[in-house]
Amino acid sequence: MSDTHAQREKIFADRKRTNILRNGEQRFIHFLLKQMPEFVSPNILTGIGLLGSITVSVSFILAISSNKYFLLLGILGLFINWFGDSLDGRLAYYRQTPRKWYGFALDIIMDWASIVLIGLGYFYYAEAPAKVLAFFFVVFYGWSMIISLLRYKITDVYRIDSGIFGPTELRIIIAFILLLELLLAGSLLYSAILITITLLVVNILDTMELLRFGNERDRKDKMND
Repeated sequence: MSDTHAQREKIFADRKRTNILRNGEQRFIHFLLKQMPEFVSPNILTGIGLLGSITVSVSFILAISSNKYFLLLGILGLFINWFGDSLDGRLAYYRQTPRKWYGFALDIIMDWASIVLIGLGYFYYAEAPAKVLAFFFVVFYGWSMIISLLRYKITDVYRIDSGIFGPTELRIIIAFILLLELLLAGSLLYSAILITITLLVVNILDTMELLRFGNERDRKDKMND
């Protein structure tokens, strides 16, 4: 195993990733970490990630109030969000200055804030009664976050992905949806319905798996009593 590979394994060791893009994504993140100026701190990157979510929200507002091509700004905002959100904690591990529980708590709070901001942007953009999809999107994504936290509590393994899909794949899907809306006006409604239903189905399956983990943990605890 090369020193570079060993270092990369150490940087990402605190969480289990199963998303389909994980290998290429981790190599790219590791490359970016090496280029990061010293004055850029993990907290600054966290702020950049939140700025990206604000940009997505603003893009919806500008698209409906001014020009629909402002939706392209939302795609840029998704990349900015990925950049800050993906590199903040990894930078701390790369520099060997991690604050595990502080970073964990801050990451969860910022992820929730980001989803709320994106949901609010879509709420402003959509027409009634489609606005309700923004509510369901935020609720279902929040549900998936709760599942991740409970899974961590029960199994001691922190996993933010659901099978081969994770936050990165979701950002790419949303970017594609925004681009599709530019090419085919009104398609965002059907895309929002599809992604909301998908989140619901995935959450139900993950909840069933979570309950199975809980049952197994209870059985092991009884055997150890």
